[in-house]
Amino acid sequence: MDFLNAHMTRPIIYGSLSESWFQYISLAIFFVTMVYLTKKYRKANEEDLQRLLKVFAIILIVFELYKQLNFTYTNGWVYRWYAFPFQFCSTPMYIALAASYMKKTPLRDAMYMFLATFGFFAGTAVMLYPVTVYTTSFGINIQTMIHHGGMGIIGMVLLSHHVSLHIKSFLNSIYVFVGLTLIAIVLNGIHNTWIQDGTFNMFFINANYKSEIPVLSLFQPLVPRSVYIMIFVIGFSVVAYLMLTGRRIVKKLLNT
Repeated sequence: MDFLNAHMTRPIIYGSLSESWFQYISLAIFFVTMVYLTKKYRKANEEDLQRLLKVFAIILIVFELYKQLNFTYTNGWVYRWYAFPFQFCSTPMYIALAASYMKKTPLRDAMYMFLATFGFFAGTAVMLYPVTVYTTSFGINIQTMIHHGGMGIIGMVLLSHHVSLHIKSFLNSIYVFVGLTLIAIVLNGIHNTWIQDGTFNMFFINANYKSEIPVLSLFQPLVPRSVYIMIFVIGFSVVAYLMLTGRRIVKKLLNT
């Protein structure tokens, strides 16, 4: 466990090479892998695409298990509730695993769309601005880069693929996001009522804590909780739709 928790200097983002080498290497691997897999899978058949989603999900789940074990070990074998694996960025590994076993249905198309828009945005945003995810643990830093980088890569693969990514699928993907948000609300409520141990703030919408989500945090003290949740869903949905509008640009670049 000590070996798996090997320490390193916490990376600085966009600093000198000696301070930010880990970030620069991560970004290079991220973009090279994205280009390679996007070109390789943009005309892949459904079987190969689902196999890729399955491998992606299994890799993320294995690294998540390592993260949970590491966090618990370094806390004297006391579970760190804030690390419970149901933050927004945790959900793509569950969605991808489920979608990889499904036949073509509106629900599967909605899951693909969720990964291609919501997941792509969240993963790429963290890769480009990883200010809150780096630690002094070498293994955890690798885990978070693989996790968020994988989200961005799978999202780009799906955006460039011929799967049914149209407006109806996008509207259905919002239902997927709403469903996941409701699960987060229930989990927050369960922890607040019966567990009450440590910090627990799934999707960062627990009413017991001040929101730290950029822009959305401005609304939290001004509106009722139900309205804030609606703003939360609408805000993320708008950003996800912007990812979808960029699909034509992606396809045009791939065809040049």
